[in-house]
Amino acid sequence: MMEEKTSTIIQNAQKVLVIQAENPDGDSIGSALALEEVLGDMGKEVSLFCPVEIPKYLRYIAGWDRISREFDFSADIAIIVDSTSSILLKKVLSIDGVPHFMDHHSVIVFDHHKTEGDLPFSTTDFIDEKAVSTGEIIYKIARANDWEINERAVTNLFISIQSDSLGLITENVTAETYEICSQLIKLGAQPARIEAARRELMKKPPEILDYKGRLIERIEYHLDGRLALVHVPFDEIEKYSDKYNPTMLVLDEMRLVIGVDVAIGVKTYPDGKLTGKLRSNIPVSEAIAGFFGGGGHPYAAGFRIYEQYDDFVPELIKATTKALEEHDRENS
Repeated sequence: MMEEKTSTIIQNAQKVLVIQAENPDGDSIGSALALEEVLGDMGKEVSLFCPVEIPKYLRYIAGWDRISREFDFSADIAIIVDSTSSILLKKVLSIDGVPHFMDHHSVIVFDHHKTEGDLPFSTTDFIDEKAVSTGEIIYKIARANDWEINERAVTNLFISIQSDSLGLITENVTAETYEICSQLIKLGAQPARIEAARRELMKKPPEILDYKGRLIERIEYHLDGRLALVHVPFDEIEKYSDKYNPTMLVLDEMRLVIGVDVAIGVKTYPDGKLTGKLRSNIPVSEAIAGFFGGGGHPYAAGFRIYEQYDDFVPELIKATTKALEEHDRENS
């Protein structure tokens, strides 16, 4: 029933605005670009919006530069991909006129997160918590409605699934996930080319490798080595972010240290804002991020708060302790 309602809303619209939250990732970008292709082939005019710049490490995804920071108020409907959280849409909703637009237009949400939605306007939700990514949901809807999925769309859907499953290795990956990826490859997705483009963008100038070494030296270990934490102050964000996202330089290495269950990189900003990225070897990232009003996936999540770093660290250790204890209890 919800699928039919979603399809009807889309069919009756001519101009569609696809919205990403302020934490764009491979899933949200891949989903947005796939929708642009699918809906474009249906004769729709599609505009893509994200309130922040697309991170440089994601710019291997062809079409990222079509994602605008200008909100298209002329759209007939809006589609939000990969988020139901008002916190992650705060920058979107702070734009003059956007709350009024959302109140007076049909808004569809495609998402796969467990997080309870708290959006301050009515939405038609198509949420599948069993899906590994939002791209998987879009693929199923397109198939169910016999919508054309061209080669660019299947490439973006494959990127979406691959990104949120960390390369098809997370516990929520199912046989159906592999079947969908197989279908996407049959339709034209080329994993080798996608990976080659990603690796080319991952290349670093020598000064970034030097900086990575210094970051590794600063990693702190807590909770008997189960939590690895690194702090990136604002002067380093200013100096290095244009070349590479500092926290992404070391998170995977932190996660692969023997004994580490959770790796967290925290950035601090002059206005008191802290942002955190989490990667974990056990499904606790989403629970820890949720303690600070954030969200994401069991193995990868994020949050944003306003607090002094020194006051924040004990709270982070407490939240991580709770999440680890609950996981250990459930798996003992």
